[in-house]
Amino acid sequence: MKKKIVVKVQMNCKKCRTKALQTVTEADGVNSAAFDGEDKVVVVGEGVDAVHLVGRLRKKVGPTQVISIGEAK
Repeated sequence: MKKKIVVKVQMNCKKCRTKALQTVTEADGVNSAAFDGEDKVVVVGEGVDAVHLVGRLRKKVGPTQVISIGEAK
């Protein structure tokens, strides 16, 4: 089952946006990742661990919070 995870990440510059996208795509099980607006990252994949993903983003980019987790359509 594919999951869709929407995460809000505080990104202040273009370098932070690049680093956030790179960090997300390196995670296990991620099929696609995209930005939704200025500060939201949408991740779609199978078997993606949201807790691990948020932890990595907090460590590499900055303050992060989960907006929603659901089934991808």
